Formats: sequence, C-alpha cells, structure tokens
Amino acid sequence: MIAMDEIRKLLDDYNRWLKDKTVLRQIGEDWVQVTTPHLDRHNDCLQLYIRRKGNGYVLTDDGYIINDLIDSGCALDSPKRQELLKMTLAGFGVQLDGEQLLLKATPDNFSLKKHNLVQAMLAVNDLFYLASPYVASLFYEDVTGWLDLANIRYTPKVKFTGKSGYDHMFDFVIPRSKKEPERIVQAISNPKKDVAEALVFKWLDTRETRSAESCLYAILNDSVSTISPSVMDALRNYELEPVPWSKREQAREALAA
Repeated sequence: MIAMDEIRKLLDDYNRWLKDKTVLRQIGEDWVQVTTPHLDRHNDCLQLYIRRKGNGYVLTDDGYIINDLIDSGCALDSPKRQELLKMTLAGFGVQLDGEQLLLKATPDNFSLKKHNLVQAMLAVNDLFYLASPYVASLFYEDVTGWLDLANIRYTPKVKFTGKSGYDHMFDFVIPRSKKEPERIVQAISNPKKDVAEALVFKWLDTRETRSAESCLYAILNDSVSTISPSVMDALRNYELEPVPWSKREQAREALAA
C-alpha cells in the first residue's frame, strides 16, 4: 500500500526536476525558446517557443513534431490519421496551424497551457510513432481493433484532471462493472523507460481523483523490439499493470468483464 506522503514527495520531486531541467533562450526580440526535459522518440529534449501577444502569450512547437514525423516517413494524409491527430489535439485544446501545434495562454493559465502543449507534443509523437518498413499500422489502431474484436466496451481519448490541476489524456476508459472496477488503458507504441516513468507520474497525479479501485493497464508494443525489464518494473512498482502486446490475450478476461 502506498502512503499519501510518499506520493506527495514523488510529485514534489517531479516538479523540482521539471523546473531545474528547463532551459530558456532568447530568440530574436519576440520569441523565447523553452527547452524541456521531456524527450521525443529520438531522445532529444522537446522545445517550444513563446511570444507575447496583447495581454497574453502564443505557444508553439514551430512545426517540429509534424515535420519530424513526415521526414521519418510517417505521412499524416490519410483520413484515419487526420482524425486521430485532430482528436488528440482537441483533447489538449491545441490548434493545428499549418504544421504547427499552437495554443494561446493568459498569465493566469500559462502553466496549464504550457503543460497541455508539451503533453500534446508527446501524445502526437507517440501516437504516430512507427518505422514504416517494419510496422504496417499504427499501434493505437491495433489496440483499438483488438478491443473491438474482443467485445471490450470502452470510451476513447478521455481526459482527466489530476490532483495538480493539470489535464491528462488516456487512450481508453472501460467503465466499472459488477465484476471489475474502472479500467484505464494506455497504448504505448514506444515502451522506453522514460515513457513508462512519465505514465507513472501521470497516473499518480490522476489516481487520487478517481475511485480507489480504479486501475491502469499499459499495453506495450513488443512487436518490433523486446521490452526492457526496467520498463516492466517501473510500471509494476507503482501498481500499474503492464501488458505486452504479444500477451494481450492474458488481459482479455479482466478487460471484458
């Protein structure tokens, strides 16, 4: 059983790490570049750009996420991918301006908006992560197809507000039944340790706002490479349930109940 004081310390440590690892740089007269400690699929730190507009601010990724995916061979021109992109961005209140991810903020909601942009960048990066020669379809689509085939009822792309006040998007929510509690399912196409740790913190922040019995299943893509034991341990240590894609049938009964 995890005590509240332990979770509070973990969240405080996370906020301290976030502040200490964030670097600012002036770009010209109008823009400030913000380098965050959050990593993309190349293990590069995500960067966003901020300028003042009137009494508020404009925040953008300057087109990095979309252009990087296109340059990597992941075209976003199919109706299904456009639908997934728009649905993901809408969940964070982020607009698509050409190839830029963009939103506007006020001094009062700046922290939340900055958080939402970073989360949208990570979500889009992960949603469309694939090596074209090896993966035939998006992992999210694969998980959706399996849930449908298994007759597992779910609501896609649900946003919860955590104890911190920040919003967190989860891929699927399966409502409580007579046999099982609420089950939240996250599809992780690129199951690296930093991705697992980010999911842990997202769940820790959210869990206290859900029912005590709620649980989270992380479905991990092991179709391209083996999942590191450190990823499995990072999830299990905080009472998340990791499910390798190759062993998904073992979770069917618990999710369908």
